[in-house]
Amino acid sequence: MSEAWTAAQINAELSALPELSSWTFSEGRLRRSLTCEDFRAAFAFMTRVAAVAEEQGHHPDWTNVYSRVSIALWTHDAGGITEQDFRLARGIEACR
Repeated sequence: MSEAWTAAQINAELSALPELSSWTFSEGRLRRSLTCEDFRAAFAFMTRVAAVAEEQGHHPDWTNVYSRVSIALWTHDAGGITEQDFRLARGIEACR
């Protein structure tokens, strides 16, 4: 099991990675919300993310309402944010 990172480590990593500039750390989760063109585009994006999540064996908590997708990442068994979450966040950004 990976060890959970501290808030300082998480914020430093977010600051250091320009590809994750749309991500925030709040309420113990890495978070990202985005708006797609329409529901079909949002669902297609989520399908691409699902493939990446399956490959990595790490899955997002997310919601979808029409064209909006909200994503929260954290490593359940570590009780916080780990490298797995940052790896998945980078994979999610590649799906855009």
